[in-house]
Amino acid sequence: MPMSIRVASFNLESLGGAGDEGALARRVAALRPLLLRLEADCLCLQEVNAQTPAGGGPRRPNGLEALVADTPYAGYAHCLSLGLTGRRLADRHNLAILSRLPIRRWRSLRHELLLPPRVPTAAADGKTMPLEFDRPLLYAEIALGGGRAFHLIDLHLRAPLAAAFPGGKQGGAWRSTAAWAEGLHHAAILRNGQALEARLLVERLFDADPQALIAVAGDFNAEGDAAALDILCTPPDRTGLPDRAGRALIPLDPGLPESERYSLRHGGRALLVDHILVSPALFAGYRAVRSLNAELIDDTVAAAAEHAGSFHAPLVAQFEL
Repeated sequence: MPMSIRVASFNLESLGGAGDEGALARRVAALRPLLLRLEADCLCLQEVNAQTPAGGGPRRPNGLEALVADTPYAGYAHCLSLGLTGRRLADRHNLAILSRLPIRRWRSLRHELLLPPRVPTAAADGKTMPLEFDRPLLYAEIALGGGRAFHLIDLHLRAPLAAAFPGGKQGGAWRSTAAWAEGLHHAAILRNGQALEARLLVERLFDADPQALIAVAGDFNAEGDAAALDILCTPPDRTGLPDRAGRALIPLDPGLPESERYSLRHGGRALLVDHILVSPALFAGYRAVRSLNAELIDDTVAAAAEHAGSFHAPLVAQFEL
């Protein structure tokens, strides 16, 4: 019998962790209707904040717990990425995967498959420094039944904002335009490096099973022609390796209706920076993709300061396996 599965991704924009119950209630009220409309079986979330309880102990994703309470998602299997120490949740911008189906295993990966590069810093007398990812990838293997597995990778790539580095700033401001430009260069290296680590994980999954059902979903901070997307997709027309076409990932963006072909409004522009990429075996069962962007507001306008929802639209894709 065919099996229907809905895979969704949603950047929640720093949900939880502030300790303000009123503000959290307003955010939950704004975000929950969208979450319910997704009717997702597997849900990738970004920017899930966590807070240390008043009495001490490990950080908890209080915002996420409040968001899914009294919804079908409350009973889903789940996993969350780990902070820089690899032992507990970070205070900000964790990743989360929620699944109606059992999660067989999961991993939070940060520099496990790719060592941080060392780069010279022109603004700091040419000294070298390692560029380390500020957040990991989150991988889950989900049981479909009958011995089949679905591999889901949740990611949030580095934003195209200049990355601070030793010697680059003074008194909280950039020392020069050259230092700012160097910070932006570092951000691009970090974004592409995160994409490469995810691609190396995809390669391992294909090594184990050339017909693997794989989806990579999240906030890529990149549009269709960006290097990070090519690194992840490895399109045969770019690699020159047609015999490896079965290892390419296929973006679902072209399936979006024209009015839905964006997931963020920024400075008057409509951008598609959130994506779902799938393996050929999963694409064979692809039926539809949607971007729930009807209520998006521009993240640069004055009203954005009081906005309780997210500046990102959630994406959801339907498959028949």
